[in-house]
Amino acid sequence: MSSSPKPPDLRSEHRDTLLRLFRHPTSHNIEWHDVLSLLQAAGSVEELHDGKFVVRLGAETEVLARPKHKDIDAQHVVDLRRMLTSAGYGPLVEELGAKGEEV
Repeated sequence: MSSSPKPPDLRSEHRDTLLRLFRHPTSHNIEWHDVLSLLQAAGSVEELHDGKFVVRLGAETEVLARPKHKDIDAQHVVDLRRMLTSAGYGPLVEELGAKGEEV
């Protein structure tokens, strides 16, 4: 078992975005504004003057670029899965999947 602190609880729209991030095969229609809202609820987000975002989630800090279109790309999904898992959201994804939510 991990001794990391429990991650913050998420509202239903954030849980939906979390599940879409972990869905297999990878979804290609996850909107940036939904991801940004999830990241703000789960950690902290600071927008830089160049349109990039400093995201602090758990023990990790990443700089993410705003996608050119409304949806995030596959590399964003990979990076976000890693960060969210590291921040303790993996068990929540498993729990929601066990309750019949689609992962």
